[in-house]
Amino acid sequence: MTSRSFATVILELDRELLVPITLFYLVLRGLDTIEDDMTIPLDERILLLRNFHTTIGQDGWQFHGSKDKYHELLERFDLVITELKTIKKSYYDIIKNITFRMGNGMADFAQDTGKTENGIQTIEDYELYCHYVAGLVGEGLTQMLIISQLANPKFSERPSLAESMGQLLQKTNVIRDIHEDWQDGRRWYPKEIWSKYVDQWEDLFNSSKREKAVNCISEMVLDALKHVEDCLIYMADVRDQSLFTCVAIPQTMAVATLELLFRNPAVLKGNVKIAKGDACQIMMRSTRNLHSGSSAQRMPKSQAAAVSYKETNRRDRLWRSWRTTASARPSGSAAACARRGHSGISGVSL
Repeated sequence: MTSRSFATVILELDRELLVPITLFYLVLRGLDTIEDDMTIPLDERILLLRNFHTTIGQDGWQFHGSKDKYHELLERFDLVITELKTIKKSYYDIIKNITFRMGNGMADFAQDTGKTENGIQTIEDYELYCHYVAGLVGEGLTQMLIISQLANPKFSERPSLAESMGQLLQKTNVIRDIHEDWQDGRRWYPKEIWSKYVDQWEDLFNSSKREKAVNCISEMVLDALKHVEDCLIYMADVRDQSLFTCVAIPQTMAVATLELLFRNPAVLKGNVKIAKGDACQIMMRSTRNLHSGSSAQRMPKSQAAAVSYKETNRRDRLWRSWRTTASARPSGSAAACARRGHSGISGVSL
């Protein structure tokens, strides 16, 4: 409904998870829309954030006071609520729990005038914020995968892995969106990092200090890359093809975006994005069959040809889906969105 970067991924998901994960995304996108909309009075915004976990159970709830680009989701949120009542209670409970924790975490940051007026000060606070808005998403998704019996239960023994999956994606977005956030009066770069290079936050956008600003961005990129090892460990333990596709595409997109951001002064002037052709190539490479390789080389020629045909056909479907969703406008109910595969949890937007 509101994201293109995960649209093809959702089509590959196991049917058991397709609708719950789509609804999980829509609920958290609604929460994020409220947090981002600075036109909503602070007191009202705080109340909405802290109570959103109960709001998702209120039949007919809609919100018409947002001017955010995703306002249509809130204006038609009753459709999401209706669909939430159709999923298994175990999935609903995960969505509600993550929404409660995320909403209160967002509210805590919004109420902290020191952070809202002066920006994030420490790397610790920066990572705490990323935990609330993205790390919790990784936790919730992992819980869903375990309940569906499509993921190793041992994932729950190492929560830091799922946390890193979310941290890498969120930090990539923060680094890339510096110019947009600056224009909106937000500062997510921690002072502990940017103060090494400039005296005042605004100096990062001063052309006379461009080299220092680029060095600052580069340190932010290096900070994000520290999560890559955990992400690789997480993905190495995913054996289901649809799940691997689901987790691999956003992560490879994030790393490709970080490569684009590294020492790139254009980040300070506007939003830098991966070219759509490059993004499509990354998506196709990220969805290669987990079980291909040495075993495939031993296949009879006729079987290998069939596999090759199937893979080519699947890639054609991915490309057609990409072309379709890239130009799609928000429309339809949550159920229709789920069937079409519009979702984008933890994705790096394109």
